Amino acid sequence: MRGLFAIAACALLASGSGAGAQERERTDAEPLQPYKIILVGDSTMAPHSGWGGAFCANHVKSSVACVNAGRGGRSTRSYRQEGSWDIALAEARVPGYRGHWVLIQFGHNDQSSKPERWTDETTEFPANLRRFVEEVRAAGATPVLVTPLTRREFRDGKLRNTLASWSDQVRGVAKAMDVPLVDLNALSAAQTEEMGPEMATKLAQVPPTPEELAAAQAGTTLAARPAPPAQPPIVGKGARGQVTRKFDYTHLGPVGAEVTAKLVTEALARAVPQLRSQLVR
Repeated sequence: MRGLFAIAACALLASGSGAGAQERERTDAEPLQPYKIILVGDSTMAPHSGWGGAFCANHVKSSVACVNAGRGGRSTRSYRQEGSWDIALAEARVPGYRGHWVLIQFGHNDQSSKPERWTDETTEFPANLRRFVEEVRAAGATPVLVTPLTRREFRDGKLRNTLASWSDQVRGVAKAMDVPLVDLNALSAAQTEEMGPEMATKLAQVPPTPEELAAAQAGTTLAARPAPPAQPPIVGKGARGQVTRKFDYTHLGPVGAEVTAKLVTEALARAVPQLRSQLVR
């Protein structure tokens, strides 16, 4: 019996010394120095309609604070005017991180006919991007420019990349200001062309109608239909937020978000070597 007590006492002493060693390891450990990635852009990046949610959820390590500040319907003009840009810059100034990277992607709504969104392609649009870059650097963070996601519109089997020239403007600013570039437009256009119009419908938020699918199978997509009417407000004490999903050739559902997030992840790893160890395929 005394032998059993001796064995138990030894086990307790060993476990106690082990716990003490673990405690010392925790006490002596270096402070965590996390990374921060801030996503700035329009609905093709925003939660529920773009690639940003999948990127933050599936393609960064736990040592990365990933903030998706994408907003639907915003352009380089309206994003600043409404105050969203100030919020993003505030995130870029928060201390305690090894570094801050701000990914900036616009273009879709800069093409808009709505005056509060529209920017001139060759003057205001690149000027707005340059100002973004300057202010990110002044905040002590690193800007990364992202060319706009292609629309998945086809005519006679050929992709109509209506954002190609706008992407040229982004590339020009990146080159002139020595900014890392994620050329999402080129990557997504090549991928969409390889998929073809029928397969590309699977990237949308909801499935196409039989007419939309038949048109895609024939090689020429139909005009995007308007979004369904807004639902009546939800009454109750639970979550009340609502998201309107529709079929079109611009926005992304879960499959499209993940496919696109993978493109961004690989391109970002090439453009920003400091982030390679923090990005997950």
